Amino acid sequence: MLTRKQHELICFIADRLAETGVSPSFEEMKEALDLKSKSGVHRLISALEEREFIRRLPNRARALEVLRVPERSDARKPARTAAQPATLTSSAKAPPPAPANDVVEIPLHGRIAAGTPIEALEGSTMLPVPAALLGSGEHYALEVAGDSMVEAGILDGDYALIRRTETARDGEIVVALIEDAEATLKYFRKEGAMIRLDPANRDYSAQRYRPDQVRVQGRLAGLLRRY
Repeated sequence: MLTRKQHELICFIADRLAETGVSPSFEEMKEALDLKSKSGVHRLISALEEREFIRRLPNRARALEVLRVPERSDARKPARTAAQPATLTSSAKAPPPAPANDVVEIPLHGRIAAGTPIEALEGSTMLPVPAALLGSGEHYALEVAGDSMVEAGILDGDYALIRRTETARDGEIVVALIEDAEATLKYFRKEGAMIRLDPANRDYSAQRYRPDQVRVQGRLAGLLRRY
């Protein structure tokens, strides 16, 4: 079952595609749904994609294809049957969707240690990110501080793009919150009854903690680098 905002968004996208054959931009979707930021649109798009109502067209930044449309019961919606937008999946019925907005804004939550753990900061700054770097799910960004992950290509000053999750598999790079106070970016591994956080720099040692001392806050999804 879709939320009200998800329902409104899929109907808006379907209507726009039916009228113009072009996906609406993130800015247009934000305004249509009266959202405060485009990050909210990104979360809705990801949720609709996971529920297989839409899909992102490969090699077309932010171009969307409607796979199915929920039944409309809202009288404010245009008098169009649910079957009509679904025909947009056929290239013979409508022109292929063109790229719309290829940048999404995600929250920037301060600096994360790639060396010794430092306090995780929360902030309200938004970071514009190429949407191609992000997959499904909710994301946020952290600025990397330190050099303990340089052998994984993660440098001081990079922006780590993090997919929010509380689980991780061995060998994944995660944001680990230690004793609910400090956060660090490390390889996640289980070692017997302990959690081992491994650096990617031979000059640093692994950190070991009890499972109750560590909470996974997300997995690395991508990087942005300033030159």
